[in-house]
Amino acid sequence: MTLNMEVVAENRKARFEYFILEEFEAGIVLLSSEVKSLRERKANISDAYVIEKNCEIWLHNMHISEYKAANLKNHKPKRERKLLLHKKEVNKLIGHIKTAGITVVPLSIYFNDKGLAKTKIAIVKGKKLYDKRATIKQREWDREKNRLSKNNF
Repeated sequence: MTLNMEVVAENRKARFEYFILEEFEAGIVLLSSEVKSLRERKANISDAYVIEKNCEIWLHNMHISEYKAANLKNHKPKRERKLLLHKKEVNKLIGHIKTAGITVVPLSIYFNDKGLAKTKIAIVKGKKLYDKRATIKQREWDREKNRLSKNNF
């Protein structure tokens, strides 16, 4: 990734709910009113997921609010959006989507340094309750460690 990226939406819940196995960067096919809404950061990907349809990868359940100035040319907020990937990546994702217990979810949506809307998607596996507890415990220990190191200096 580049340093000049403008993050629009982030799925923070995904890192807590799932083990991230592999990440990909994909382009998104958007309408003009969707791009304008994204620039205003009016998007939500917390419930979004990726499916395969006709050997293509589609993003479902991503909410992009309607752009007020678009009037008649506006978009549907929860429409399906096609993701743009290389053929090898598409085949790899399709294989993982068909595997039981494996899901593909978006982690973030951002504009790269060229101004193009991109999404970071990940192949994930669901965590059990005890895994989530271990994550919380590790996070709290890291915070305590940082507090102790700040007090010592």
